[in-house]
Amino acid sequence: MPSSSHLGAAGRPCPAPSSSDGSGVQRPPWTFLTNHGHVLLAVAQSQDARVAEIAAQVGITARATLTILKDLEDAGYLRRHRVGRRSHYTVDAHRHFRHPATAGHEVGELLAIFAPDVSARSRGGA
Repeated sequence: MPSSSHLGAAGRPCPAPSSSDGSGVQRPPWTFLTNHGHVLLAVAQSQDARVAEIAAQVGITARATLTILKDLEDAGYLRRHRVGRRSHYTVDAHRHFRHPATAGHEVGELLAIFAPDVSARSRGGA
C-alpha cells in the first residue's frame, strides 16, 4: 500500500486527496454523485457512446461500466436498442430517483443541471 493512502470509513485504503485540474487545490477522495450517476450522465450526453468511452469518461473499468449499464437498464432508467452491431441507449428522464428523500424528483432534473443541452431532448419521454 502506498504511503500516501489513508483508511476510509470501512477500514479500507483510500487514495490520498488529489487535484485533477492542476490548480493545487486538494479534493477529498469521495464525490456527491455515484458512478451510476456519472454513467447515466455520460449516456445522456452521448447515446451512441461505446462502453470504453463511457468508462474512460467516468474513470472506471469497462466491466464496471457494463454492470452499471445493466443496473440502470434493469431499473428502467435506460433503454438499450441494438443499431447494427452497436448499442444505442435512451435515458428515461421521467423516471423518479430511488432514494426516499429524492423520490419526488425525476432524473431529468439532474440532466438539466449537468447536461442542459440533453435535458430538452430527453424531456420528450425517453
